Amino acid sequence: MLRRYSQVLAFFFFLFDMLMTLVALTGAFVVRFHAGVIPLHPAGIPDAEGYIEAIPFALLIAGVIYWTSKLYVPRRVNRIRVELLTIIKVSLLTAGGYAAAGFFYREFFFSRAVLVMFTVANVLLLGASRIVLRSLLRWIRARGRNLRHAVIIGSGRLGQRVADAIEKNPWTGIQVAGFLDDDPDRLGKVVRNIPVLGKVEDASVIVRDRGIQMVFVALPFQLYNSVEDLVKSLSREVADVKIIPDVSHICRLEIPVTDFDGLAMLSAQANPLMGWNCVLKRITDVSVAILLLILSCPIWLLIALLVKLTSKGPIFYKQTRMGFDGETFSIYKFRTMKVDAEGEQHKVGWTSHDDPRRTRLGIFLRRTSLDEVPQFFNVLRGDMSIVGPRPERPALISEFREDIPLYMLRHKIKAGITGWAQVNGWRGDTSLRKRLQYDLYYLRHWSIWFDIWIMLLTPIRGFIHKNAY
Repeated sequence: MLRRYSQVLAFFFFLFDMLMTLVALTGAFVVRFHAGVIPLHPAGIPDAEGYIEAIPFALLIAGVIYWTSKLYVPRRVNRIRVELLTIIKVSLLTAGGYAAAGFFYREFFFSRAVLVMFTVANVLLLGASRIVLRSLLRWIRARGRNLRHAVIIGSGRLGQRVADAIEKNPWTGIQVAGFLDDDPDRLGKVVRNIPVLGKVEDASVIVRDRGIQMVFVALPFQLYNSVEDLVKSLSREVADVKIIPDVSHICRLEIPVTDFDGLAMLSAQANPLMGWNCVLKRITDVSVAILLLILSCPIWLLIALLVKLTSKGPIFYKQTRMGFDGETFSIYKFRTMKVDAEGEQHKVGWTSHDDPRRTRLGIFLRRTSLDEVPQFFNVLRGDMSIVGPRPERPALISEFREDIPLYMLRHKIKAGITGWAQVNGWRGDTSLRKRLQYDLYYLRHWSIWFDIWIMLLTPIRGFIHKNAY
C-alpha cells in the first residue's frame, strides 16, 4: 500500500517539476527580453512564437533527463543534500540538452543568457519544492501519518548502528518497533530503548502480526550462513527487506556497491570521489586556485624578490612527493633553506625547531605557511587539490606504510595544500596516527561543503602554527 502511494507521489512530483521547469523557461525568457535588466541585442526581441513552439520538446528533454537521473526514487534514507546535488546535476544536463538540440536543429536556438537564467531558476525552484516537500513530510510524520514500521534483525554492534542512524534521521518516517536476536541474555530486554521482540526464527510471524513494512538484517559476519534461510522465510511477507553487510571492520572508507554483470561487489578501498563528485571538486580546485593566485600576486612577487635578495640560490624549491594512487610528483615551494641544505643532513626527516638550515626569511615563511603559495600551481596542474591529506616524501612513506596500518588509504584521494588534520593542529612533527585518523575521517565524510568549511578554517587555524618549522 505504501509503495503504491510512493509511486503516485513520485508521479505527482514529476508533473510538479515539469510545471516548475516551464515556469523557469518562461521566466528566463521574460527577464531576458522584457524586464529591461539586460541590454537587448541589436537584432531586437526574438519572436516568442519560436520559444512557445519549442516548449513541448524542451519539456520532453527535461522529463527524460529527470526520470533517468533517479530524481524520483524513494528518498526516505537519503539526506536532502544528496537530492539537491542531483537537482543541480539534472538542471545542468537539461541546459546542455537544450544547447545541443539548438545545435542540431538550426531553425531555433536558446539565447545563452536565457539558458543561464533558466538553469539558476530551475535549480532554485526544484530545490525549494524539495525542501518544502521534506518539511511537509516531517510535519505529517510527526503526527503519526505516512510512517513505516521496521524491525532490526540483530541487536549487536551493527544493529545498534542501524537504530542510531534511523534515530538521527527522523525525517525518514521509519520507526523501529524492535530488535530480533537469538542471544538469550537479550530476549525480552531493552537495547538502546528498543525492545528485543523475539528470536530471529520468529521474524516472519512478528512481521506479519505487527504489520511491519521494513526489515533491516544486521547480523554479524559469522552468522551470515543463516541469512539465506531468513530471507526465504521473509519472502512470504510483503515487508521490504534490506541487508546491511557487516564489513565496516574491513572497509575503512565509503563502501560503494558495484553491479558487475549481475554481481554485487563491495569495494574495500575505493576512491570516495567518483563521477560527478570528482568533477565538482576539480572545478572548485581550479576556481579557488586561480582566484587566490590573482589576489595574492603582489604578495608572492614580493616574497620571490625577498628570497632572491636575502640568500643565494633559486627562488623556488622542488621536492618529490607521493600523491593520488601512489603516484609521485614534484611539489613547489618558496625556498626557505640554504642551498644544498638537505646534503648537510644525512637522514630524511622533518624540519626541527631551531633548524640551522633555515634562512631568516625562511623562518617567517614557514611559520606563516607563505612558502606554500606556489603549490597552487600544483593544483592547476592536477597534482594536488586545495583540500586533502598533506603529501609526504616517498622515503618517509616507505617506513610509514609498514609501521602504521591503513596509512596508504590517504592516497585514495589527491593530496591537499590544507586539510582536516592541518586545521585541527596535526601538522609538522606531530602524531602520525592522529593525523591519519583525521585524514580518514575526511575521506569518509567528504562533501564539497566540508571542503569549503576547511578552506574557511584554514586562515584562522591553518596558516600560523607552533609546529610549522
